[in-house]
Amino acid sequence: MRFFFPDAHELVDPGYDFARRHDPPRGVGQQDGRYAHELLDPAPYDGILLSRGVIQGKGSDADGRFRDAKYKLSEQQRLYRVGAREFFRAGGRPLLFVGDCGAFSYRAEPEPPYTVDGVVGFYEACRVDWGVSVDHVILGYDHRLDSRTPGGEVPADWRRRQEITMTLAGEFIRRARAGRHAFEPVGAAQGWSPGSYAVCVADLQKMGYRRVALGGMVALKSAEVLRVLAGVSEVRRPETELHLLGLNRLDHVAAFRRFGVTSFDSTSPLTQAFKDDRDNYYTPGRTYSAVRVRIADPKVTPELRRLMAAGGLTQTDALRLEGEAWAAVLGYAARRVPLEDAVAAVLRYERPFGGHPANAARYRETLADRPWETCGCAVCAALGVHCVLFRGAERNRRRGFHNLSVTHRELRKALAAGGEAA
Repeated sequence: MRFFFPDAHELVDPGYDFARRHDPPRGVGQQDGRYAHELLDPAPYDGILLSRGVIQGKGSDADGRFRDAKYKLSEQQRLYRVGAREFFRAGGRPLLFVGDCGAFSYRAEPEPPYTVDGVVGFYEACRVDWGVSVDHVILGYDHRLDSRTPGGEVPADWRRRQEITMTLAGEFIRRARAGRHAFEPVGAAQGWSPGSYAVCVADLQKMGYRRVALGGMVALKSAEVLRVLAGVSEVRRPETELHLLGLNRLDHVAAFRRFGVTSFDSTSPLTQAFKDDRDNYYTPGRTYSAVRVRIADPKVTPELRRLMAAGGLTQTDALRLEGEAWAAVLGYAARRVPLEDAVAAVLRYERPFGGHPANAARYRETLADRPWETCGCAVCAALGVHCVLFRGAERNRRRGFHNLSVTHRELRKALAAGGEAA
């Protein structure tokens, strides 16, 4: 089973100075920055998913006007010129590249803004290994709709979106085959229940797809995902392989494998590093909360800017409290400062910001256990305690890279325990 990481221009500055307390990120470009697979060996994923919505942004093939792209125009042009493998500096790493449309980015539109020809051209320019057909995400789920009970009518918009997805999938595989393109076509399936997903998969197989990507299930609970897979298994042919779009449920890897899932993609290991309230740092079997020591610069930290505007904290006091917390945590990591003194200094700085009452226990646990010392990944080896500090993009993103590495290692272990070679 392969784990793909969806690209969103996540790079770090290889020259960032972690020893300096006030060294705001300078913002590196794609050519100067470093990807997770350039910092970690082996790479913390089996491949990278390239979304057209991320690279080109929102817009329409009809007029060619796109906006809100993560990529600069010069970066898009270089990607199309050299292809994904060279652009991402994959080198000899055994990474696969997958292309999709990023259906969630145009979820509010009545129809996908991309044409099949435009998407095929995008995949060909990026030189991806797999290309997912154009789809339209269905933002709803109700397994009871399979029972056809009175009043259980499927919303017309859901049916229309599935019909659009299937029509475009048929056109996509015909164009891909006629053009003899190098990428493998992957059929996108959208549904609202186990039965509707099964119908979609059955039709995609008839079209000739041997790899199917199940979309629209990110918000589903694990039990609902398993119910969908059980329904799909009733129609899935032995040679058909399934990909789960946007799902990361390592505790169900064995069940996924039995149902024919051979790959999935997810950004959650990275985003949890800085978006989750508590589960920021991964270790095998559990997570830790990162210790928040905000950068005392209102230009960098919006929370501080708002607090200063409201008169809740002065710049002078912020710098003093930050300096005390910074020195205490680094002193504790070097075994010069007692644990309780380090926790107290962090909490004094956090108090004006209204930190969660449970943070004291969470921070104490993270620092007491010193997980960065036993991790063994290149990020933790290079950063030490900085990997558990919630402080600016350079630390937070590297902690996300660490999480990707842990996720990939745990996946390999789960597969080996289940009898599949890593």
